[in-house]
Amino acid sequence: MENVIEIKNVSHLFKQHRALDGITFDVAPQTLHGFVGPNGAGKTTTLKLICTLLKPQMGQTKVFGHDVRDNVKAIRRRIGYMPDHFSMYRQMTVFEYLDFFGAAYGFTLKERNRIVGDVLALTDMDGRKDDFIQGLSRGMQQRVSLARVLVNDPDLLLLDEPASGLDPRARIELMEILRELRRMGKTIFISSHILSELAELCDSVTIIDRGKTKYSGPMEGLLDEQTETPTYRLRIDLPADEVDVALTQIRGVVSVEPMEGRSDVRVKLDPGVTDSNQFLADIISAGLTVINFGRDQRHLNEAFMDLTEQGVRN
Repeated sequence: MENVIEIKNVSHLFKQHRALDGITFDVAPQTLHGFVGPNGAGKTTTLKLICTLLKPQMGQTKVFGHDVRDNVKAIRRRIGYMPDHFSMYRQMTVFEYLDFFGAAYGFTLKERNRIVGDVLALTDMDGRKDDFIQGLSRGMQQRVSLARVLVNDPDLLLLDEPASGLDPRARIELMEILRELRRMGKTIFISSHILSELAELCDSVTIIDRGKTKYSGPMEGLLDEQTETPTYRLRIDLPADEVDVALTQIRGVVSVEPMEGRSDVRVKLDPGVTDSNQFLADIISAGLTVINFGRDQRHLNEAFMDLTEQGVRN
């Protein structure tokens, strides 16, 4: 199946500043792809190239097989772009705002009523449709902005720091909406400067720093490539004083340490243990009841810091 986004050796300069320096990555269809880098790494520039607001000076950028230099209309019909700083007509109600954009896309009144109703339901905003935008919280305004992006039923969503400034609850609710959109077959390309924020959400990730690609591939691959010692967070159904002894009997376990403020433990494995499924199977075979299991997010952050620090040293 053809990739939705193909970026090959793309560079872009603003006067003397090299915003992008030969980045290369692909995004597969119907996936949620994280695009991560420090502030100023070139994320917004890349997003603007993909959504045809900029043209690459060097290299090739394709969206749905179309070169962004030649097929702007064909691309724009199939994408939805949500910038990091979005302007809204705050004197409008939520329904009026979405209806306005439906009209701009050329939908009839009947079509707009159906479409606006659908996107309001999807973003869980149907109960606020008559509220004025200026009276909504930032989290609710983010939902309205996402609903606006969905009005034309795009196949590809380009979201620039969509969770910026949100409280933890609003952030979790937004991520659940994105998961639902992926289940509906959308391809979602989401930028952030916080890797751990996307770890449980994304199928794959691209990390850039100073305009260069530092990593692009599956999230698991990032951990395997950057972390010498595989580390997991784990909770099993045992008294706290028995957990250490029980887990150290499992093949490949090097150390077990409690996680501060939690009932989980951090388990470090021998570097030769690379199959997380086998490790989990060994725990279950030992008769232990697993309540929680996953990669230790701390090591995602360490991997990110290692990659981007290399860029600083260079």
